Order: sequence, then C-alpha cells, then structure tokens
Amino acid sequence: MNVSTEAKPETAAETKDKPKPRRRRPRPTSPSGCRGSDGARRAAAAVLEVLAGARTPTEAAEALGVCANRYYQLEAKALRGLVEACELRQRGPGVAPEKELAKLRRETDRLRGEAARYQALARASQKAVGLQPPKPSGPRKGGGKKRSRKPSVRALKVARELSITGAPPADAPVVEATAGAG
Repeated sequence: MNVSTEAKPETAAETKDKPKPRRRRPRPTSPSGCRGSDGARRAAAAVLEVLAGARTPTEAAEALGVCANRYYQLEAKALRGLVEACELRQRGPGVAPEKELAKLRRETDRLRGEAARYQALARASQKAVGLQPPKPSGPRKGGGKKRSRKPSVRALKVARELSITGAPPADAPVVEATAGAG
C-alpha cells in the first residue's frame, strides 16, 4: 500500500487560527557600533554623563578641553540631533528630487493644456451666443510704465519733523498742570 505524504489543503478556519510570524525587532546597537571620530564620541559621552547627573557641565567642559559656553553649544547640538533621530520616517524609498521635478513639470504641462482648452471653449461659447470678445488691455493713459514709488521710512520722517520743530504738533492736545490741587 502506498501512503501519500502530501499535505492536506488547509481550510480558511485553520489558517485563521495560526499565529502570524512575528517581525524581528532590530537589536539595540552597542556603543562600539556608533560611527564617529574619537573626539565626537568623547563629546557624546560627556553630554550623556552630564544629562545623567554623573558630571557637572563645568567638569565635562574641562574633560573635553573647551570652555563652558562651547560645552553648552555641543549639548544643544547633541539634543537637536537626538530629537531629529527620533522623528518617525516614512516607510519605503524616499522620493527622488529629479522624479518629483519631472512629475511637477508634467502636472504643469497638463494644467496649461487644460487652461488653453477652457479658454477655447469660452471663446467658442461667446461666439455662439453672439458676445463680443473682451478687448485686450492697451498701454496706460499716462504713457506706459508705472512710476516706481520711492521708499520712505515713516519713523525717520517723524524724527526729522520733531527735531526741526522741537515742539509738539499744533493739533496735539496740551495738558496743563494745575497747582494747588491737593
């Protein structure tokens, strides 16, 4: 007798009950796995020691051979880097700038064609109804170019006005002090 060793086809109910294989979590990297120069690694260790309370900022600055202000700059930069590294990233490959640019150019061309089509439709419907097309705007009455405005600073005008006159403007309210009101 030949006994078949083929697996039976699974039913939908059997596949539901099976646990899904778990994804492997990435293992935490050891400090030796961090890349960087020796100076950068020493600075990172000093910042972590200060944040943990093992050292004071002054002690860490002395250990690094920098002044306290430079230490605080390093600490701020390290914290910015930490926060940036903790940001969630999008899954999958990122969008290449060249592809994004090509996509936007195609979209622009498509929209320009659509605008030209709508303009042609508007002209055709105006003709069908019997409306006159709008007249193109011509040059201005004053001779063409718009006169450019000379920039001025209002505060300087007021300061100049006050320094010339030395007195308050005529329309400013005058407050008189009354003596003996006590």
